[in-house]
Amino acid sequence: MRAPRRGAVALLAAAALALTACAPAMPPSVIADSSVTVGWEGQLTSFNAATDPTAANRDIAAATRSAFGHIVDGEVVPDESFGTAKIVKEDAFTVRYDLKEPLWSDGIPLDAADLVLGWAASVGLLAKDGPTDAALKAERPKVDEFARAIDVTFPAPTISWQTAIGADVPAHTVGMRAFDLDDPMEAKQAVIRAVLDRDTTALAAVSDVWNSDFALTDGELSPSVALSSGPYVVSKVADEGASVTLTPNPQYRGAAVPQIADVTLVPRGDDPLVAVGKSLDILSFTPTPADRTPVKERERRDFAVQTTNDGTMWTVLLSTDAVFTQRNARAAFLRAIPADDMVAAGAGEWSQSYPKTTSMVTAPGSRAFEVVTEDSGFAKTIGTPADDASVDRAAAGVRGGARVCVLYDRKSEFAKGAFTALKAGVAEAGWNAVDCATDDLDAAQKGSGWDAVIRRVRVPQTPGQIASQWGSKGSSSLLGQADPARDELIVTLQQTVDVYAARDLLAKIESTIVSAAVARPLAAVPRLTISAPRVTGVTVRDGDDAPVLSGVSGWTPAG
Repeated sequence: MRAPRRGAVALLAAAALALTACAPAMPPSVIADSSVTVGWEGQLTSFNAATDPTAANRDIAAATRSAFGHIVDGEVVPDESFGTAKIVKEDAFTVRYDLKEPLWSDGIPLDAADLVLGWAASVGLLAKDGPTDAALKAERPKVDEFARAIDVTFPAPTISWQTAIGADVPAHTVGMRAFDLDDPMEAKQAVIRAVLDRDTTALAAVSDVWNSDFALTDGELSPSVALSSGPYVVSKVADEGASVTLTPNPQYRGAAVPQIADVTLVPRGDDPLVAVGKSLDILSFTPTPADRTPVKERERRDFAVQTTNDGTMWTVLLSTDAVFTQRNARAAFLRAIPADDMVAAGAGEWSQSYPKTTSMVTAPGSRAFEVVTEDSGFAKTIGTPADDASVDRAAAGVRGGARVCVLYDRKSEFAKGAFTALKAGVAEAGWNAVDCATDDLDAAQKGSGWDAVIRRVRVPQTPGQIASQWGSKGSSSLLGQADPARDELIVTLQQTVDVYAARDLLAKIESTIVSAAVARPLAAVPRLTISAPRVTGVTVRDGDDAPVLSGVSGWTPAG
């Protein structure tokens, strides 16, 4: 059972408020009285994004949580100002996670207890429904409290070794709440003992706090759970988490020093583009045709506009039944697809902002993309139109006028335009693309009777996400196609620690998809980030796991 903890909570809250009242001066990098307002979607619901990974919670975590590194375009960019992750043993694969000297915003150091807590979460010891036998049997990390480090031995090498362990929430907060303790250092030791001793009662108390106590309760801000290890700290929450104010963390010791004194995130409103330059300074969004004119107007007035991809892409997926039972038929159809015309028709005036792609497992512009595209066989197998598409179809054993039922989301303007271009393009090759638009694409694709689908899918960032989409037993399988050879390659990728070997494996995985002739990637979906002239240095990473606040430390007041 979890111990009563009202005394500890009250004491910690009082301590946090006291620290706020006598907080050290802001870092010298901060420009006094500077402020930025960001148009934001969603709402903050938890200060533990590991348990509630919504886009809004991840956005806040990007500004308030430091880490050993971040994944950018599928590869890790380390942050050695937070600490280092180093492989110390190849046989019995062991990694040492060694913190530099980071502090929580209440002045308490991050140390081995925070890493032990992060490890416990990573192996499933803090699962809401209780740990599995596998979690209970996981080899315990070796703790070096003096060096603020732990050594973790993994069951096998893992590609995610640099970011496998984190400090998502403060261990002293967890310990004080779980065990009704007043001393933060004693609380840290209690967390370490609970995890390393496999004390099921104590672990249950830790798990309860981990899973529940960092939620934003009734929209109220609790200083004891809002502690930060990043460049900013949440100082105010309004509208039940829909509006959030961040101020520089005076205890932050990392490399990405903050410069803006006050960052406020507010709901975008009904016409956010009109508000940019007035009530809003920064807005990140997926463009629509109606946005073209206001964006152009702002570009002419020196507003900065950055185009990245949002981590998704448009693609054509094929069934392996009926007209497409044979691989040669599928390949012939994919070669006949007018990919550029489909993007132009779907995106309209924004078509130049849609990065063209030839890969289902990497994003255009990433370091792995060129290797994958060159080695996957895409151009030869499905990417180059045949000299005579009609002859190509006939050679595949498909009669002229063959019916192809094409699913797409009736509500999507992109999909509507793309289908129109697809129908016209493949007709020249003797294919009859039939409009099978639906209001529920997911349900329709799970059913039968369709031959092709135009849809937006996520670009996988990890071996686990690739397995989910393309593994024989993938939980989010795009086509339900079984391929044991591909499964084996994905497992090998998961256990590969060399970045160059990983790129080669990605190419081999892509080649199995290309060889099967079941998908034709079209273009990544753009995300525009527009910023008013009064703020500079606004950049957003590619990908759906790249919150707008990921680059907040680089924001600078102009002039």
